[in-house]
Amino acid sequence: MESPGRIVVVSADVGAGHDTAAAELTRRLRGRGFVVDQVNFLDVLPRPAHWAFKEVYRGMLRWLPWGYDVLYGLGSRSRSSVPMLRAALRPFRHRMRRAIPADTRAVVTTYPYANQLLGPLRRQGRLVVPLITYVTDFVVHPTWLAPGVDVYCAVRHAEVQPARVAGRVDVTVVQPLVSRAFTTPAVLDRRHARQRFGLPPDDLLALVVAGAWGAGDLATTVAEVAATGRVRPVVVCGRNEELRQRLRADHEHVFGWVDDMPTLMRAVDVVVENAGGLTCQEALVCGLPVVTYRPIPGHGRANASILARSGLTRWVPDREQLGPVLAALTGAPPVEGAAGAGQPGRRVGADLVEPDVDLAGVVAEAASRAGSAGSEERGRLALVDSVGDAAAVVAALLQSAGGPR
Repeated sequence: MESPGRIVVVSADVGAGHDTAAAELTRRLRGRGFVVDQVNFLDVLPRPAHWAFKEVYRGMLRWLPWGYDVLYGLGSRSRSSVPMLRAALRPFRHRMRRAIPADTRAVVTTYPYANQLLGPLRRQGRLVVPLITYVTDFVVHPTWLAPGVDVYCAVRHAEVQPARVAGRVDVTVVQPLVSRAFTTPAVLDRRHARQRFGLPPDDLLALVVAGAWGAGDLATTVAEVAATGRVRPVVVCGRNEELRQRLRADHEHVFGWVDDMPTLMRAVDVVVENAGGLTCQEALVCGLPVVTYRPIPGHGRANASILARSGLTRWVPDREQLGPVLAALTGAPPVEGAAGAGQPGRRVGADLVEPDVDLAGVVAEAASRAGSAGSEERGRLALVDSVGDAAAVVAALLQSAGGPR
């Protein structure tokens, strides 16, 4: 059977969230018959810049969290910061354009800085196919926004920040790019899931996570979770091997990178997280109550605020409240009003998957329209200048995908 076309998905190996979302979208699109190329945004940069960008970011999260917080806030408050970023990336536009094959039908990004390269190409007509972005956070930060992006997609409860730009940004609500293994019936029941990971069969367990890099003060979080006496911590350090070795000296159940997170989540009673990223979304759609504790600066705190305000998670501000909240979320009978994210057994994140719009369907529709458009129409789509015209393009692209929410 002839393929419906080629899709390019642009991500970045900064942590794991952006790449994991891109991989899930790739899987869904290939299931629809598309040829899909995954491009690492950082590979478009010269090798020294690639290394420096990732390591400086990692170093700031570890050693200068306040500095990252300042930069993140500056991106929200200063109208010139994002244009300055776009200008700094401008020399690499030709490298990005060369990474997009000529037969591409649509481009999807899961990393904000990629929009600052691809958006101008789309606006100038050098990229003549739809440009769609999937926001991996609950915050649509200004760094995601770029002239030329046709469609912004995000999960339910995501917010455009700062609010003053909300009137100019049309966000389409889609299902989260989370593996369906988190929502389908479990292959193993809880008892067998615990056996698989060597976990105690009867204790209340809290899964403590901090992303692929083990970012934030994870050691303190684990110690304080254990000190509550309410739950036993099960820790995932991602690819931070040094952290894993250090924590294993004091705690029994400490893992590095885990390939089967759906099974591990079904083995525990609550998740404690600090960034509100992909692992948080996975826990929510899996039906686990989620506690945000000691959130990392920048996007971590911004996500925590939205998640708590929407009732999806509990943001615990200090260690004195940690024990009571963990007890309320894992104990029986439920404590009325104590578990803002829901009680055990309830699909606390069910509304995240309620939208019937699958991002793969949005992309497929856009690719179909781009493939059937003549050169004149494709040129018109590439030169969207006004908000009114952009809205018309978005409506056309999404007509059979459920429309903007």
